[in-house]
Amino acid sequence: MAKRNNTLLNISDALKDFVTENNLEKGLDKVNVKDAWAKLMGNGITNYTTAIELKHDVLYVQLSSSALREELSYGNQKIITLLNEELGKEIIKKLVLR
Repeated sequence: MAKRNNTLLNISDALKDFVTENNLEKGLDKVNVKDAWAKLMGNGITNYTTAIELKHDVLYVQLSSSALREELSYGNQKIITLLNEELGKEIIKKLVLR
């Protein structure tokens, strides 16, 4: 049960409190990772992305092009860094391209 206090919260703070109190952060992180992937990789790569799944701190990305998978694997650590910067926190420690 959420405690009540008489101070005014802005909506952003109220939502953050709600997310934290109800342990919803992991679910939101999964959604945010998908959005960050699409934003950072652009349409060219997202068109070949068939699945994205975050399990703990590992991001699994399934691609329909083996050539693209090979090309992206060379920048694996840079992709992780860019995604974490976009997300504003270190969620991803490892990237697995399938």
